[in-house]
Amino acid sequence: MKRILVVDDDIEVLETIQLILEIGGFKVSALNDGEEVFNRIETFNPDLILLDISLGHIDGRVLCEQLKSIESTSKIPILLISGLYDAKDFTTLNYGQDDFLSKPFQMDVLLKKITKILNLEESEPSFLLN
Repeated sequence: MKRILVVDDDIEVLETIQLILEIGGFKVSALNDGEEVFNRIETFNPDLILLDISLGHIDGRVLCEQLKSIESTSKIPILLISGLYDAKDFTTLNYGQDDFLSKPFQMDVLLKKITKILNLEESEPSFLLN
């Protein structure tokens, strides 16, 4: 079972993403504060980090760059998400992220991006088909 660390300061978004990913067969650890990311990575050992850009005290872009610059975390794929930027803004901006998704997004699009990043076979939950 693949492990995903979700970091978003919006509790409602965080809980929704966590629920969808757990239904989708992933083990999920959720944080609403970017300051705890490094500690959680040590204990949870994620296969992917889903990271919001706007985290209040910490800028998710800076956090992404930090994670990619440290040898022990540099290989963990990061999917940045944001309600402030559009995907086209990230065609030229690179903070080390493996992909980007702008909010609001459809959960099936999120699952497809995660599937692609983790090189998994597509197996969407039946409630997402249609």
